[in-house]
Amino acid sequence: MELQIIQNKIFEVRRQRVMVDFHLAELYQIETRVLKQAVRRNHERFPADFLIELNEKEAITLIDMGVSQFVIPPGYNIGVSKIFAFTELGVAMLSSVLRSAVAIEINIQIMRAFVEIRKLIIGYDDLAQKIQQLEVETNLQFNEIYQALTELASQKEKEQKPFNPVGYLAYG
Repeated sequence: MELQIIQNKIFEVRRQRVMVDFHLAELYQIETRVLKQAVRRNHERFPADFLIELNEKEAITLIDMGVSQFVIPPGYNIGVSKIFAFTELGVAMLSSVLRSAVAIEINIQIMRAFVEIRKLIIGYDDLAQKIQQLEVETNLQFNEIYQALTELASQKEKEQKPFNPVGYLAYG
């Protein structure tokens, strides 16, 4: 499976990158209810930093972010059945709960996708820092250019002022 497909299923919720239960179930080739049952049976393995139960507002926001109604499985009632959002740690823990060969292979690919996203974010931070540095340098250069232009303009004004001749007038 391509990393891009997995990366498109990673969202940010509560300032954490997560994957939702129905996307994971789809990747693991199991039903969402089976995944949720496995998690509930092993709830001690999924503390708050591993698993987030989305409230209705967060679920609707997630839909607005790109998880369209067409991707949400038919019959998934957001108001009744809470959507589970798994952090990177939670997805890693799923591999100990779901022991199929497919789950293990998909988990490896998901971990790689999270790593790639982290690399991209670090690259964006470096780029943003370089852009900010360039802005500062550019602003300093523009200030110097502005001062030089102002000085040239004032010199030109002095040169263009009419002056009264000094000395004797010769009549002839």
